[in-house]
Amino acid sequence: MGRREQREQIFKLVFQLEFNDKKDMPEQMKLYLEQEEIQSEKDCTYISEKFEKIQDKLSEIDTLINEQAIGWKTDRMGKVELAIIRLAVYEIKYDDSVPTSVAINEAVELAKKYAAEESPAFINGVLAKFVPKEDK
Repeated sequence: MGRREQREQIFKLVFQLEFNDKKDMPEQMKLYLEQEEIQSEKDCTYISEKFEKIQDKLSEIDTLINEQAIGWKTDRMGKVELAIIRLAVYEIKYDDSVPTSVAINEAVELAKKYAAEESPAFINGVLAKFVPKEDK
């Protein structure tokens, strides 16, 4: 499984945070990985570890989003869009192995596949606020 597929699986788990209590997520993640029939131990480990890191930093991520998304707060965003943005912000701020441009591009691609028609532009606009000035 490539990084894009792994990221898609992580997005789906982050999306589930909107519908499950944090204490239920270990069991939900186990069920999800079984349901998706992710056989590779390496893939399961990568997906679960990255998801857990995102979940642990969720309040910080939401604070960052609320500070940058002018006119929008996380409680007003669509659940799909919010999950995509949360994943991308985690990658931009906390995962040095993912370049900012890759995190944004992958978020836009997820939005094209799972979100409303206007969502890729919205997500791109929100995430552009996270690009360091020296990279613009």
